[in-house]
Amino acid sequence: MHWAEIDITEPVVMGILNVTPDSFSDGGDFTDLETARQHAEEMCLAGARIIDIGGESTRPGAIMPSASEEIARVVPVITAVRPIVQKYGAKISIDTRRAEVMAAAHAAGAEIINDVSALTHDAAALPFAAAHQLPVVLCHMRGDPQTMQQNPTYTDVVREVFDDLAACIAACVGAGLAREKIAIDPGIGFGKTTAHNTTLVQNLPTFQNLGVPILIGLSRKRMVGEITGASDPKSRLAGSIAGGLFALSRGANILRVHDVRETVEAIRMWRALTTEGI
Repeated sequence: MHWAEIDITEPVVMGILNVTPDSFSDGGDFTDLETARQHAEEMCLAGARIIDIGGESTRPGAIMPSASEEIARVVPVITAVRPIVQKYGAKISIDTRRAEVMAAAHAAGAEIINDVSALTHDAAALPFAAAHQLPVVLCHMRGDPQTMQQNPTYTDVVREVFDDLAACIAACVGAGLAREKIAIDPGIGFGKTTAHNTTLVQNLPTFQNLGVPILIGLSRKRMVGEITGASDPKSRLAGSIAGGLFALSRGANILRVHDVRETVEAIRMWRALTTEGI
């Protein structure tokens, strides 16, 4: 089984490269081009199959930058890291909600769209993805980053998130985007409490019924801190890896992570000790 020309019969690691001043755990760490290049190469060497580049922080309460500012952040980085990523046979994804940014990023070398709004924030986003038949990650989010954590409420979080994602998939297919180009992300932390998040991860087999790859991004997130007691996002490695491995055991195909080397090593060990790895 392939998605975005990537074999997803084995776990795929997506490495995060945020080029924002205000991301929740690595804001400002990789805004310098040389630092971004080095980090991209380190992640590819460690085993990342996708490098996810984002120029807008979507942490709770974040303010959306202008489209021109977002483009100015991501395009030089995509241009700089593209030769490195290609050398290792990996792909670049653009983490954005705006069609204008998607277009600029694609022109610079991004091959995948990762949209926390599931191509609903910008009316031009879905037509753009469909016209270019770009692989997409449709992420579930209630509200927007400024409001999403203000008392998120569900009657049945699994059923509601499932139905919302099913509707997004149907909209994409209806707009002409090939179904095999679509992956979904239940949206850990996007308009959800820790209880909602844990329930979603526990019930990932339900989401397999959507018939598309599943991406999980819980790396360093608040739920990890609340469960483990690690208040500093950069100290949440152990919890992030444990959560990622559990998600894989429940049917996730792709893990979006900050700590690629440690995650890849953990996956190798986990697979060696399970029937999947024999």
